[in-house]
Amino acid sequence: MQSHQADDLDTAERLYREVLDLRAAQPDAMHYLGVLCHQRGCSDEAVRLIEAALKITPKHPDAHNNLGNIHKECGRLAEAERCYKKALACGPKHYNAQNNLAVVLEAQERLGEAFEAYAKLLQQAPKFAQGHYLMGTFLRNNAQSVEHVEQSVECFRTAYALDSRNVRALEGLGVSLYALHRQEEAAQVYRDWLIREPEHPVPRHMLAACGGAEAPSRAGDDYVRKVFDGFADSFDEQLLKNLNYRAPQVLAEALGKELTLADGTLDILDAGCGTGLCAPLLRPYAQRLTGVDLSGGMVEKARQRGGYDELEVAELTAFLQSHPQIYDVLFSADTLVYFGELQEVLNEACAALRPGGWLAFTLEAAEGGEDRVDLTPSGRYQHTRGYVERVLASAGFAQVRVSSDTLRKESGQPVVGWVVLAQRPALSTLR
Repeated sequence: MQSHQADDLDTAERLYREVLDLRAAQPDAMHYLGVLCHQRGCSDEAVRLIEAALKITPKHPDAHNNLGNIHKECGRLAEAERCYKKALACGPKHYNAQNNLAVVLEAQERLGEAFEAYAKLLQQAPKFAQGHYLMGTFLRNNAQSVEHVEQSVECFRTAYALDSRNVRALEGLGVSLYALHRQEEAAQVYRDWLIREPEHPVPRHMLAACGGAEAPSRAGDDYVRKVFDGFADSFDEQLLKNLNYRAPQVLAEALGKELTLADGTLDILDAGCGTGLCAPLLRPYAQRLTGVDLSGGMVEKARQRGGYDELEVAELTAFLQSHPQIYDVLFSADTLVYFGELQEVLNEACAALRPGGWLAFTLEAAEGGEDRVDLTPSGRYQHTRGYVERVLASAGFAQVRVSSDTLRKESGQPVVGWVVLAQRPALSTLR
């Protein structure tokens, strides 16, 4: 268990199996070996091991909770819900199980039940900082009135007061204040944060996002890496909590209409692969599927999930520049939202494609017919359609198709985005 907690999975697996050689069906060894197997992408084996352990120790709340986590992360929400309820039946004060139950209820859009579950968590554990943070996020993401966003402000304040290491609570506080049009208060949150941590990239970027400093042309590498490395362990969970997150599926469906045959013959790059959510959507088309992401934490999760032939940690523009004309498809769901100016990265994307290859990506949509880019309080950029069409043409793309769709929900409201397809001309010459 010490090796497991230190992320030395090879040693941990060897020792768990030695325990099971010495004592067949030792339940703790089966339970934690199951957790480890899931971490390595062998989720079916993980379920088998933990279910076997629970036959021996059926009232083990941690095992029920971990089995629920595996079902949750595999998208089996009803099974996960049953496991968390069993964990709570065995241990009524199992705060993690109560938290996880709230998450899967929210993911199933049973918002009233989810609210009650979060409220029960805070009632049971009023000094549990993460609980206040999650309630704040729930209230803002599902806000039906201004009062809900105001309540989220108090939750984020409490979360940070209870745990000053929870900087995501500060970020959430700033976003909620801005959503309430309290821009100066939001900016002051980030200024105060910068006084405490002058080199921290998150408050520096978010201060610009809420209008308190000049907006950069793109989010800095240090900001993106810091946010997503810290987000890696809970990234899929956060997406689960918003079933309206549709960008990968919508983009894959649009691309599929152009590729027609899923015959496994294409070289595909998942540009900004994150935890690997897009791999199952792209795998049927690919003879070789490569993922690249700036966050090492995200890439490690993608490696555990499986589905890729190759994974690399790299900045996207530089990666594309070093791989000329080797891809048939570049697929980028919700990655270029961290780029304001798109010209350079789209130039390199065109050069990385073979003639006739397709670029598919999503952006958040800015209103208006003018050529414009906006940095929003979320820390992401929005682009007008006119800007997108201009930079694609300048990069050398043809067959440009830009359509609008709802890609996610934020603060209880739909976020409209661009679903973009562009083809490198079949007879294109090298730049």
